[in-house]
Amino acid sequence: QVQLVESGGGLVQAGGSLRLSCAAAGFTFNNYAMGWFRQAPGLEERDFVAAIGWTLARITRYADSVKGRFTISRDNAKNTVYLQMNSLKPEDTAVYYCAPLRGGIQGTTFGSWGQGTQVTVSS
Repeated sequence: QVQLVESGGGLVQAGGSLRLSCAAAGFTFNNYAMGWFRQAPGLEERDFVAAIGWTLARITRYADSVKGRFTISRDNAKNTVYLQMNSLKPEDTAVYYCAPLRGGIQGTTFGSWGQGTQVTVSS
């Protein structure tokens, strides 16, 4: 059973930085790409933010809205994926979730979502 625990969110002023973490369990972490998604206030869908492959090449993919500002990374020894967020904007305000991806960095999520971590960026 997939278990995901996101942390590191908070309230930050525009231009600030946060580092999110996601501890994963219940599946073979080293065998899957991992992604970050976010759900903005008042919206039902979760939008893709970033993904990272499981191979040594650590191939990454980003949403256009976060390119150059966010960096995804992973530590397979700790079963943890990170999202470094710099130059934050008010429109980055959302609940952030991580998820394993079946099919690589463009794959689909599987398993249950975690509780997410709230990121609020004030102007």
